[in-house]
Amino acid sequence: MSHNLLKGKKGIIFGALDEKSIAWKTALRCVAEGAEIVLTNAPVAIRMGEINKLAEQCKAPVIGADVTNMDDLDNLFLKTKEHFGGGVDFILHSIGMSVNMRKGNDYTNLNYDYMHKSVDISAMSFHRVLQTAIKHDAINEWGSVVALTFIAAHLAFPNYNEMADIKAMLESITRSFGYQYGMKKHVRINTVSQSPTVTTAGQGIAGFDGFVSFSEKMSPLGNASADQCAEFTVSLFSDYTRMVTMQNLFHDGGFSSTGVTEAVIAQMSK
Repeated sequence: MSHNLLKGKKGIIFGALDEKSIAWKTALRCVAEGAEIVLTNAPVAIRMGEINKLAEQCKAPVIGADVTNMDDLDNLFLKTKEHFGGGVDFILHSIGMSVNMRKGNDYTNLNYDYMHKSVDISAMSFHRVLQTAIKHDAINEWGSVVALTFIAAHLAFPNYNEMADIKAMLESITRSFGYQYGMKKHVRINTVSQSPTVTTAGQGIAGFDGFVSFSEKMSPLGNASADQCAEFTVSLFSDYTRMVTMQNLFHDGGFSSTGVTEAVIAQMSK
C-alpha cells in the first residue's frame, strides 16, 4: 500500500544488481511512494546484473558510473540534473565489495592492494559521491542521503573480514559529511545498519546462513527483511525525518541491543 511519502521527490539509487538487492527493493518502493528515480551502477555490474529489467519497472533511466572514477560521477550528476531539470531529493548508497573476501584471504593475511580497492569502492566512494554532489549543487535543500552499513563496524564478526573496518570508515564519513552538508544546505546523511540479509553480496560471506539463523534467534523481533529495509529507507527519504542526521540507525529487530536470548541459551544447552 502506498502512502505517497515521496510524492514529487526525485532521487538516485546506487547499487541495484538483482531482485535480491536491497537497492533494487528500495528503488521499487521509492517509485511506489511517488518518487522518480535514476538508477546507477558500475558498467560491469550493469552488464552482469538485471538493472535494465528494474529500469523498465520503474520507468527510470540507467546512467552507468564507476564510483572510483570522478569523471564518471561528474557525468552522473550532470546527466541526472539534466534529466530531472534540477537537483535530487534523496540518494541511496548501497555499494560494498571485499576483494580479499572474494579471494578467500583471512583478516590476518590480507592482500593490501585488494584492501585498497575494497576501501575505494565501499567507503571512499561515499565521500566521492557527496563531494561531487556538493560540487554540482545536486541535492536540494532538506535532501536526504542514506548508506547501508552493518553492525560489524562496531562489534567483531570474524568472517566479515576487512569490510568491518571499511563500514566503520563509511559511518565516519556519514558524521563528517553530515555536518558539512547540514550546515551548507540542510542535507541530512545517515547510515542504516541492516540485519544480515540474504542478498547476492551477503551470500559471499563464509558461514552466512548460520549467522542469519543466529541473528534470528538473537533478535526479539526477528531479522528485518530487505523489503522492510526498503520501507525504512523510504521513511528516511521522506519529510517526516527532516531532523535526523549524522546517525547510524540500527534496523535489525533489536539484535544490536540484545546480549542473549532464551532461544540462543536453549540452542547452546543442546
